[in-house]
Amino acid sequence: QVQLVESGGGLVQPGGSLRLSCAASGSIGAINTMGWYRQAPGKERELVAALTGLIVSYYSDSVKGRFTISRDNTKNTVYLQMNSLKPEDTAVYYCNLKWMTSLPRTNYEYWGQGTQVTVSS
Repeated sequence: QVQLVESGGGLVQPGGSLRLSCAASGSIGAINTMGWYRQAPGKERELVAALTGLIVSYYSDSVKGRFTISRDNTKNTVYLQMNSLKPEDTAVYYCNLKWMTSLPRTNYEYWGQGTQVTVSS
């Protein structure tokens, strides 16, 4: 059983910074992808950033240069450092963890509970 616990959300003013954390526990595949999604009211869930191992595999165009994803493998924790925040960054942010096994071929995917980020003056 895998659990993802998120923290770090809150209210910040435009131009401010915030760091999200997601701690995973349980039986997790050695090679896995962790990422951050967000969903604003009335919009579809959007992939913000993701990495596999220590390699950053993706940033959305809207956050490039402002957000940084990283992980601490010893603690099974992924972070999202958010700088120069804009009102359009306001959303619920979700942590995601996924991996695959080959024998048998199986996909695994887990989600955090979500944390609210509000950027407003």
